[in-house]
Amino acid sequence: MKKMENYKHSSLSMLTIAGVKPYQEKKNETYMNPAQINHFKKILTAWKNQLKNEVYRTISYMQDEATNFPDPMDRATQEEEFSLELRNRDRERKLIKKIDVTLKKINENNFGYCESCNIEIGIKRLEARPTANLCIDCKTLDEIREKQMSG
Repeated sequence: MKKMENYKHSSLSMLTIAGVKPYQEKKNETYMNPAQINHFKKILTAWKNQLKNEVYRTISYMQDEATNFPDPMDRATQEEEFSLELRNRDRERKLIKKIDVTLKKINENNFGYCESCNIEIGIKRLEARPTANLCIDCKTLDEIREKQMSG
């Protein structure tokens, strides 16, 4: 019974994006109306805050756990662990920059449309990838070109 409760809890958390429930589209509503814009602002802001909290957690962890081990193996293990944490934080730092760019696009009323062909990216795609700047078709073509260029 306990496993089922855990399953229900984990599946519920998967239904939210950065703690924000998915947008419920209404029949005949216009694309990127104020309710949708606010929804994505909420997602992006919550996501950014989560990432910033991870940065602070890592800084605290590294300060608290930094020890000069006499054993070279212990020292190497700690350095590898710190290196992995820093790589993750670097990826998150880049993601925070993307989130900031996306929030700027929202403020400039330039959010939700493909940068390549200018069609609607779509609510579902934006919920899956809130920083998306290409529609699925243009992104697919972009990935094909990238694969061809890399060999």
